[in-house]
Amino acid sequence: MIANILKKGDTIGIIAPSSPIIKEKIDDINKSIYLLEKSGFKIKSSKNFLNNEWGYSNTPVQKAEDINNMFENSEIKAILCATGGANSNSIFEYINYEIIRENPKIICGFSDSTSIINILHEKTGLVTFHGPTLKSLTSWETEYSYIELIKRFVENSLELGHGDTYKTIIPGVAEGELVGGNLSLISKLICGKYNINLEGKILFIEDLGVESPPEVVSSNLYYMKQNDVFKKISGIWVGNYEHESKVELERILLDTLGNEYNMPIIKSNNFGHTDRKTVIPIGTKARINTNSQNKIELIEKCLK
Repeated sequence: MIANILKKGDTIGIIAPSSPIIKEKIDDINKSIYLLEKSGFKIKSSKNFLNNEWGYSNTPVQKAEDINNMFENSEIKAILCATGGANSNSIFEYINYEIIRENPKIICGFSDSTSIINILHEKTGLVTFHGPTLKSLTSWETEYSYIELIKRFVENSLELGHGDTYKTIIPGVAEGELVGGNLSLISKLICGKYNINLEGKILFIEDLGVESPPEVVSSNLYYMKQNDVFKKISGIWVGNYEHESKVELERILLDTLGNEYNMPIIKSNNFGHTDRKTVIPIGTKARINTNSQNKIELIEKCLK
């Protein structure tokens, strides 16, 4: 299930399903709103956008209410998560998945939003998007993320990134629907009541080094291995990871996998906690081919 592209004059809804919008974030939020309005879009914030009921976030019910209302509101054509955080998974049981099935729309975010965009796809079949939050459109020093947002949502381009370098970790060819995002969040979605189907998927992963040092990354990857994730997927796309130790995410991944698996693995620095945020559609088929220049490409439309 795919949503419609964005057009000039459309209204973009903004929600805060993770951390609250505190004073330190307001300038970047306002700059991003100005950027989108200057580009011809209208902006509508959710009912609880600026609330901070619990001192560390809105309540799960408030967050879910905002998502449900944004999908139900026919005026809203796309939804951007405002910023990252740590507890967006708290809203799963309060989301009205039927409303979302009946009103397919663009929804985009990264980091903590990984939980939301993957579960929404899993529960409804809607193609969702791993890409810049509202804040990150202007909080980094380049226009890369904004260009990617326009390219994907307005121009309906199938190109993943632009001017990026891809590296082959393990050669090969694989096809499958894209799924993934922040490793710390994905590792919580592989089993239990709220889990995602990983069979035949291409898994893309990144992480934030200041919150997830190498030993935590290793623990999460081994947890996934112990729950047979790497037996199910068809390929892996590794994104940005920076830690003061200089240990690379791909090295930890290879240490975890050993010689037990035969799948292509590629690396790039164009998604995750970095200024280069490619907009990646979750639930859209892609192909990894390590013999091609960009190593990975979308092979079906993600919007209409």
